[in-house]
Amino acid sequence: MTRVSPRGGGPAHAQETLAPMAKLRSRRAPPRPIPARELCDRYARLYTAAITDVLDHHGRYRQTLPHDIVGLTPGARVAGLAFPAAGRPTRKPDPERAIRAFLTLLGAVPRDAVLVVKSNDEVSAHFGELSAVAMKARGVRGVVIDGATRDADYILRERFPVFCRYRTPLDSLPRWRVLEWGRPITIGGVRVAPGDVVVGDLDGVAVVPGALAVPVLLECERLLSTENRVRDAVRKGMAPLAAYDKFGVF
Repeated sequence: MTRVSPRGGGPAHAQETLAPMAKLRSRRAPPRPIPARELCDRYARLYTAAITDVLDHHGRYRQTLPHDIVGLTPGARVAGLAFPAAGRPTRKPDPERAIRAFLTLLGAVPRDAVLVVKSNDEVSAHFGELSAVAMKARGVRGVVIDGATRDADYILRERFPVFCRYRTPLDSLPRWRVLEWGRPITIGGVRVAPGDVVVGDLDGVAVVPGALAVPVLLECERLLSTENRVRDAVRKGMAPLAAYDKFGVF
């Protein structure tokens, strides 16, 4: 677990570790834009604990989706640009209308995106194998569902990243339908807007606001570089407190 020293009057080396974060936030000119694919690839090399540590330093303390939204396997990882969608259960089933709406949604999700679904449901599955095949073929990076998937075994064979709250074999078509997509949603008090960066791993799912995507990425990469030095020092026998005092993180 990484902790960055908050002490304003701490050791000079700890202040030096924090200095790049302060400099990035104080620049008048924003960091250079990073192409979407490169941005997603670089976020895929990070982990959510480091991302949330940096978000804390930006005063963004609630950027993690509810902890019951987890990957289908412990090794599941995803990183991409958020494409939000929302739906709700229906008491007037219209399977034909429901399937057409859902397939239209699948066709709208762009390359390098992560489909993030707010289901407002506790009963049916909102994703399945054929949806995963279609998403993967279109270059979509994964899906995060505040709801359920089915066909889990087949999805695992596709190696398509899926994070969800539960699993069930129940089809959504006679029970639920998607209502809108491409607009901000809120899951567990966390706002997810188009273009935010969504990163999921074994610890959970973090959401980086689009406006902070580049500075948070750069700060995380610096933090991980420092962590590597801490890890090497501790493996060589340095005491944890001594490592914290030297590097400013632990």
